[in-house]
Amino acid sequence: MGKDVWAWLLPDGGYGWSNAGLVAGSGASLLVDTLFDLPLTREMLSAMRPITDRNPLTHAVLSHANGDHTHGNQLLGDHVRIVAAGETAAEMRQEMTPDMLTAVQVADLGPVLSPYLKERFAAFDFSGIRPRMPDDTFDDELTLDIGGRQVRVLNLGPAHTGADSVVHVPDAGVLFTGDLLFVGCTPIVWRGPIANWIAACDTMLALDAPTVVPGHGPVTGPDGIRAVRGYFTHLIEQADAAHARGLSLAEAAATIDLAEYATWLDADRVVANLHRRYRELDPATPALGILELQTLQAEWNATRNGPW
Repeated sequence: MGKDVWAWLLPDGGYGWSNAGLVAGSGASLLVDTLFDLPLTREMLSAMRPITDRNPLTHAVLSHANGDHTHGNQLLGDHVRIVAAGETAAEMRQEMTPDMLTAVQVADLGPVLSPYLKERFAAFDFSGIRPRMPDDTFDDELTLDIGGRQVRVLNLGPAHTGADSVVHVPDAGVLFTGDLLFVGCTPIVWRGPIANWIAACDTMLALDAPTVVPGHGPVTGPDGIRAVRGYFTHLIEQADAAHARGLSLAEAAATIDLAEYATWLDADRVVANLHRRYRELDPATPALGILELQTLQAEWNATRNGPW
């Protein structure tokens, strides 16, 4: 991919199937994110051992707070300094716990939501996870020396979450984006504002990295960033027009034209994204929790072309 830079990819990039990365310097290396459960993270760390035995892990950077990028942290040795944006550390304390995720796998949440969540989370083993918090935090930007190699970490959030960090390896022309980038699957705005996500895309493009590793999906290049930017530009156009016509969130979601983005995996995330845009247009729009949004997404998935 780039000299002494590797990506660890989990197809198909849908819920929980996240990517990670490894950057090696002289006698040291840096990990970008862990994975959603301990078995997946153990498999990854084992596969990386031929590299990390020669260049031991000294740092791990967390792109954001979601469990599919942090749940394997406890498997990193005490000598590994975990680094994250300050807001990422704060959000990690508010994330849905592994015990709650285990409960979701078996709970009866109704005929629409239960199969929706079980389909997405059944493959993961949330047992034994003990959240490990970052050792070091930063605000906007940090440069790390990894065995004589410069690695830049930039917090471009809030967007997907309250803080979204990218890891840039300038000498290799590689950018790890975390969940600021989904390739072939639909991004989801948990925090926003959406305009800030578009601005983050512009910042990533300005870094001019020819190789881009998304948080979910296959390795891409600048065109992958442009595609996500295009999705959000299209979403804003569609949402603003629907809001101006007085359509409810349900009506907007049922009638939205997703155009070329309709074939992206997890297209139902448009519901959460429309909700975020409606709240930006009218702050009086009621806030919805994650399970409420996922219920609406499950219903959208079940009906696709009709009102809820």
